[in-house]
Formats: sequence, C-alpha cells, structure tokens
Amino acid sequence: MASESSHSTYYVPEQAKFPIFLTFGVLMMLAGFGSVLNHNAAGASTTLPAIISWAGFGVLVVVVFQWFKAVIQENHAGLNNAQVERSFKWGMGWFIFSEAMLFAAFFGALFYARQLSVPWLGGEGEKGLAGVYLWPEFQAAWPLLSNPDPSLYTAPQSGLNITSWSPGFLLSYLPFWNTTILVISSITLHFAHGALKAENRKRLIQWMVVTVVLGVTFLFLQGLEYVEAYEHYGITLDSGIYGSTFFILTGFHGFHVAIGTFILFVMTLRCLKGHFTPDNHFGFEETTWYWHFVDVVWLIVFVVVYAI
Repeated sequence: MASESSHSTYYVPEQAKFPIFLTFGVLMMLAGFGSVLNHNAAGASTTLPAIISWAGFGVLVVVVFQWFKAVIQENHAGLNNAQVERSFKWGMGWFIFSEAMLFAAFFGALFYARQLSVPWLGGEGEKGLAGVYLWPEFQAAWPLLSNPDPSLYTAPQSGLNITSWSPGFLLSYLPFWNTTILVISSITLHFAHGALKAENRKRLIQWMVVTVVLGVTFLFLQGLEYVEAYEHYGITLDSGIYGSTFFILTGFHGFHVAIGTFILFVMTLRCLKGHFTPDNHFGFEETTWYWHFVDVVWLIVFVVVYAI
C-alpha cells in the first residue's frame, strides 16, 4: 500500500538513454555546421562537415521521435499523474521563457544598432566625434543601406532609393499578409482547442488542418520576401547591420514557425488517431502555447522591423 501511495503522488519514469543520444546528435549537428561555415570562409571543401551535420540532424530527429513516442505510450498507459503534468507545464513554461530571452537579445541588438551605434557614427551624441573623424561623409539613416566602410560590407544595389526599402515599402505587401495569416492561425487553433474540449472531433480536425495550411502559407510568403530582398534589393547578411538584424530576426522567427507548423501537423495526425480527451490533452495544449508565443513574437517583429 505504501508503494502504491508513493506512486500516486510521484512518478519516476524508467531509465532511458534518450538524453545521451540527443546530446550526441546536437553536438554532431552544430560541430558539423560550424565546420561548414569555417571551411566555406576558407575556400575549402564542405562535403565532410556537411555530412557530419546532416548525420547529427538525423540522430536528433530519430531520438526525438522515439522519446516522444515513449512519453505518449506512458500517458496512454495511465502512468502520468498530476505531478507529471505539473512537471510538463513547468518545463514548457521555462522553455518558452528561454525562447523569449533569445528574441529579446535579437531585439536588443537591433535597438542598440538603430538607436545608438548608427547615430554615433553619424556624429550624434557623446561618442559621435569619432564617427565624424573616421567617416565624415557617412549619413546616419535607417534602414542603413550605405555603410561607413564599403570595403567591409557589400552595399545593396547602387542607386537604390532608401525609401524604396523603407518600412512602408512592404507594409501593405508580404509582411502585412503574413501578420494577418498568423493572427488568423491563432484564432483557428483556439477554435480547434475549443472543439477538443467540446468533444467535437470533426471540427477539431478541420480547424487543425486550416491552421497547418496557414502555417505553410506563412513560410511560403516569407520565402518570396527573402527572394525579393536578395535579388531585387541586394539585402543580404553581408550588406551590413541592417541586413544582419533583418535576416536574424525574421529568419529565426521563420525557423520557429517551421517547427511550430510541423508540431501542429503531428498534433493533427494524433487527432486523426483519436488521441486527446477534454481532460487529458496537455501535448495539444502546449502546442497552442508555443504557437501563440510565435504569433506574439511576430507582431513585435512586424512593428519593430517593418512599421517603425
């Protein structure tokens, strides 16, 4: 009886080697990717580092799949209890917090460059004197398309009017539509969550399919935006601080959207298999947390990068 009471209050899953293999896969992937960058900069062959990186990614995918499969099986076996669910909630909460801090660092870099560094280089503020002596012809403006030292960073196309790549250029174009799409996707996901609680499996699947399609559409439109920025306006990672901050903020967010869309797809497959009940659906619920977080981050990106 004592063991049953202890088990009902605290559940310790059986030992698994998933964390070890997951760490090994991440190490291979990052080490290989870093080597690709170094070899590419040095003009050397990137074949072997690329193989190592992709092999690490493959290990990562297999381990995550098996690990999640084990967790799902434990839940269906009735092993998870309230304590385990609290642990899951705290874990997901801290994960989202860490992601928020990641984007906070990127937003901080953009703020520092836009509000401090660029004005200093233009001669403003207490540190502006150095910019006047080093680059007297530099004109501080944002978006920064004319770099202080063109020999270090490739400027966009010559003769490009700054206003043509101003925040207003794409405001009524792709970013605006992507913002609309993400907001609508959060609404459809909320409807799907409501259908799950109401035990309406048909509506649940319908709203999930719509949400996945909206996520894929967002990624497609962002790809079109990148092609336009690169081919028509010469905005690249090598075009200075504006290109760097633009692609880092929007690119990392797009990466999170891609992950979220894949998770939504997996949740849709699980819904088709009859998983989740109104009282037991934390895997689905944490997906909604993540997607709403991604949506909020994009609203900030849209305002900071495109609107002001």
